[in-house]
Amino acid sequence: MDEEYDVIVLGTGLTECILSGLLSVEGKKVLHMDRNDYYGGDSASLNLTQLYRKFRPDQAPPTELGRDRDYAIDLVPKFIIASGELTKILVHTEVTRYLEFKQIAGSFVYRDGKISKVPSTEMEAVKSPLMGLFEKRRAKKFFEFLQNWKDEDPATHQGINLDRDSMKTVYEKFGLEPGTQDFIGHAMALYLDDDYITKPARPAYDRIILYTSSMARYGKSPYIYPLYGLGELPQSFARLSAIYGGTYMLDKPIDEIVTDSEGKFVGVRSGDETVKAKQVIGDPSYFGAGKELEGGKMRTVEEGKVVRAICLLKHPIPGTEDSDSCQIIIPQNQVNRRNDIYIAMVSSTHNVCAKDIYVAIVSTIVETDKPELEIAPGLNLLGPIYDKFVSISPIYTPTSSGKEDNIFITRSYDATSHFETVVEDVQEVFKRVTGNDLVLKKREVEVQS
Repeated sequence: MDEEYDVIVLGTGLTECILSGLLSVEGKKVLHMDRNDYYGGDSASLNLTQLYRKFRPDQAPPTELGRDRDYAIDLVPKFIIASGELTKILVHTEVTRYLEFKQIAGSFVYRDGKISKVPSTEMEAVKSPLMGLFEKRRAKKFFEFLQNWKDEDPATHQGINLDRDSMKTVYEKFGLEPGTQDFIGHAMALYLDDDYITKPARPAYDRIILYTSSMARYGKSPYIYPLYGLGELPQSFARLSAIYGGTYMLDKPIDEIVTDSEGKFVGVRSGDETVKAKQVIGDPSYFGAGKELEGGKMRTVEEGKVVRAICLLKHPIPGTEDSDSCQIIIPQNQVNRRNDIYIAMVSSTHNVCAKDIYVAIVSTIVETDKPELEIAPGLNLLGPIYDKFVSISPIYTPTSSGKEDNIFITRSYDATSHFETVVEDVQEVFKRVTGNDLVLKKREVEVQS
């Protein structure tokens, strides 16, 4: 370990693996280390033994759940938006050659006590129980307005300025009911709360168009998912890094981040060995994770917590048309909360569990001192739960950009149901580390039918 590297990356979570892959492609000499003996960090997928060891160290998995190797259970539930930023990175880097994708069968929303499909076609919209007849006409006009919008053609603007007018103004212009606003803002624009309504409409417009274009891409739902679980994603980017000369060390304790007298990064110490590099990138757990380091320096702060319940079921979720996979969004207004509750379900179709087992993960941002009660509205939709594993994870963000000390810290995985915020973090850290914007080319992703 006596050579010097351009960049040392700590932790093999998805954010870190995408960055080490991209930096290796750029010609940087990268060393990637992880204290665990498996890839993925917080975004790993675990087999049964690992799952029980993590949540119930004194209990062996029940034999009736089947073989260990049939399981790859995600710790952080997220789906890939078909036309989103992660897809662009997968395609640009050709990491798609290591992965196979399947689509998620349906996207649902909870409203007035029951689950309804988020309409994906004109036909489904006409039949949807989410809106009455007159509201359907109003919604149709709203969607036509969005689809026809052209920045350079004022005739398509109908008097609205997306960069100045709030989303509230747009909703009111088309006379949309609060329930319709709920499903558009939360089930399509995928906002976690209602803060977006009073802000300029442009980002919401972009998000709705992203949803509808992703929906149009493969039908059924706007989401795709890798066979064998999300843990395949970091591993595939690690392969990319290795092809371009990146070096990997798993099961390596990180004992110290070494800095010089001015506090600038020098290297990383593991046991008696110190390896030097110009820059370091890592997840918050390698930099104090919200605690003060020596000298009273806080490198990361806690911004909130996410509660997640991994539930093993022996049946599909009731009311989802027996889908083998789905997302259900419970908008916060429906359950008197500030933040939405998400349910993500996958099954043996995705090679992540034994046949006739379904894995549903319920999650939300913690608002009270009783997090498990907060996800009850989601748990109640699942029917009988065979077993469940609850975790509460702090969300950490870095306190500085890293430019002064060459220490670049990534963000924790948030409560969103997709990877768009992960890619935003990748883009931001990439720019801070290299000084350049990340530029991607456009290609297509193949999905199994």
